[in-house]
Amino acid sequence: MSAHPWMPTSPCGDGCVDHTTATVGGVRAGLRALAGVLVLLCGIPLLPVLLLTRGRVRRTVLRSWFRTLLRGFGVRLEVVGPALFQATPGRGVLVVANHVSWLDELALDAVQPIRIVAKRDIRSWPVLGPLITACGTVYLDRERLSLLPGTVAELAATLRDGAAVGIHAEGTTWCGHASGRYRPALFQSALDAGVPVRPVVLRYRQDGATSTRPAFIGSDTLVDSMRRVLRARGLVVEVHVLDEIAPGRAADRRGLAALVQQESERAVAGVLPLPVHPRLDFERTGG
Repeated sequence: MSAHPWMPTSPCGDGCVDHTTATVGGVRAGLRALAGVLVLLCGIPLLPVLLLTRGRVRRTVLRSWFRTLLRGFGVRLEVVGPALFQATPGRGVLVVANHVSWLDELALDAVQPIRIVAKRDIRSWPVLGPLITACGTVYLDRERLSLLPGTVAELAATLRDGAAVGIHAEGTTWCGHASGRYRPALFQSALDAGVPVRPVVLRYRQDGATSTRPAFIGSDTLVDSMRRVLRARGLVVEVHVLDEIAPGRAADRRGLAALVQQESERAVAGVLPLPVHPRLDFERTGG
């Protein structure tokens, strides 16, 4: 099936990945891979728990598992801003994040498990795919534009029910140094449901500087990107949780998408004061 003219694309390619950043040795990378596999396998017996439980127990189990998985891969989590995406429990919120890596979903769920809108091939990932599906993931077929209104309606219904739903507004991955235009289509779900939007900025860094090593771009396979992550020394994922944008701040989905992107870009530029939340700063604990 050929792609439609509105298919999200990114100019980021293999040349965007910096292979000169600090790395660990093969033995340590192998131990990380083993740790990651063990945590993934531990997720298999969690599936019945996720399917049978709801509420706080389910969220606690999922959040702990995703945090442990990040640590297993050698990635440290640092949350900047509020500790949760939902300012009001039980009220839906559309969480809008930039898109860099396959690690993005793990980092978001390590803060607060949410229903992610993801491309359909994630469903087939071994072990991780079923677990992400069990979190209530909504899969989007980007090649079939005719299915988009149904996806928007499904998201709006989920938001009305009080869920936190996450989207990557660029529609595809970028390297981390650059970002794309936020696509407005899925923002319609927040307008239809009358819920706020929570901008989130994901940043990966090594030695204090933005790192493109975990990016999932160009000719990358999942295995290629995972290998780079396993070899990265001191890789940190920052999750910047910005202030909610209340319903009514924008008249339509295009205006809302532009407003969210503007707030996200201000955060990236360092305009917004964003103190690290002490309960979720895992960088200070080592690992």
